[in-house]
Amino acid sequence: MTLPGSDAALPGSFRDPSGFVFRQNGVLFRLVTRSYQAEYDRLSGSGLYDALVESGLLVAHREVALPGLPEAYKVLQPELIPFISYPYEWCFSQLKDAARATLAIQMRALEFGMSLKDASAYNIQFRDDKPVLIDTLSFESYREGEPWIAYRQFCQHFLAPLALMSHTDVRLSQLLRVYVDGIPLDLASRLLPGRTRLSLALGAHIHLHAKSQERYADKAVKPGGRRMSKLAFQGIISSLESAVKSLNWNPAGTEWADYYDETNYSAAAFKEKERLVDDFLARVQPRLVWDLGANTGRFSRIASRRGILTIAFDIDPAAVERNYLDCRQNGEKHLLPLVLDLTNPSPGIGWQNRERMSFAERGPADVVLALALVHHLAIGNNLPLANVAEFLAQAGRHLIVEFMPKTDSQVQRLLATREDIFPNYTLEAFEAAFTERFEIREQARIADSLRTLYLMTRRED
Repeated sequence: MTLPGSDAALPGSFRDPSGFVFRQNGVLFRLVTRSYQAEYDRLSGSGLYDALVESGLLVAHREVALPGLPEAYKVLQPELIPFISYPYEWCFSQLKDAARATLAIQMRALEFGMSLKDASAYNIQFRDDKPVLIDTLSFESYREGEPWIAYRQFCQHFLAPLALMSHTDVRLSQLLRVYVDGIPLDLASRLLPGRTRLSLALGAHIHLHAKSQERYADKAVKPGGRRMSKLAFQGIISSLESAVKSLNWNPAGTEWADYYDETNYSAAAFKEKERLVDDFLARVQPRLVWDLGANTGRFSRIASRRGILTIAFDIDPAAVERNYLDCRQNGEKHLLPLVLDLTNPSPGIGWQNRERMSFAERGPADVVLALALVHHLAIGNNLPLANVAEFLAQAGRHLIVEFMPKTDSQVQRLLATREDIFPNYTLEAFEAAFTERFEIREQARIADSLRTLYLMTRRED
């Protein structure tokens, strides 16, 4: 379909014949095709749309008129989600909350005679610290006797990764980067410990489900062959809800989740660093902050408490889990913790590597916080300072960055188990490398420490 005046039809929105998302003159729209007319009218007319929006489970939209789209039944302008994240960037509790939201939506849809035709984790985003469905076209009329068409997808996108994170290793969530339509159930069944076969829920929804898929993979589906009453349908959803609810992950202290308990900062140095970060943010007045290496979000909250949308990235799933649980407990609406390895950030994946955006494509941020980070990249990962500066310049327009000399105990901690092959890791070399990409606007020695904090602005070519 040709979209007059359109900047681009979004690459991640082309598989569904019911419609797709596109931009026109920088504004986001969702086109509803004529083939989806009856289902869209039922969603709107039944009261389901209003019920889900009111409960915070579905993004709101308004219908608009756009000329030159004869194939469109409706054009919607949805509420914008300020930052798009993906399941392989979520901590355990984020994925669990997204799963429970999906099942709650399905149960509510049945009350209105409708059902979810897909259960993709990519249809869920986090808004104001809560999961919300962003795909208005995910609904179809419920037909008595038919099973839940999205059952397998829910198990692959939600239940399998949650079970693996809970029972095997939390890092197995990264399999979602490899398998764009969720973790195959036969693989999940092999990776899960044998005791999970004794679980009524996991035994049925993963292990037996995987065997069933294998058994019937090459069998033709007979019309009317599988019948399921509405009561049995609701029972499946309730069983999945119980299965998800029963899964837990209680991380022990890890190397960086306990960082603030072991840092060499004195109380005075912490207070001074917080004051400087707050002052630098006040000077820039950003709308979007990325905190790279945020740990549990102590400094991220300096920005988020100002009402600034702050994305707190960290490589440690335990630190991100603690951060998210704190956000949820305190109702923090401007902070989104995410799991990210800066040395191997989220790539573009899916068809033509474009269905899911890379980390870089979702930037740049107005301000990047890089606090106690440079030494990890330069010494912990052997990255030249020039490369670090280039990466941070791509990530944000302004930079609040901390330099820690070799004499700092946290740098000594990194050097304790390796040879010091970093003669160029000095304050002078740091400033020389970073001023190739940035202009230093302000710098201050953090009182009662060996560290220096900088406010920098990216040089524009």
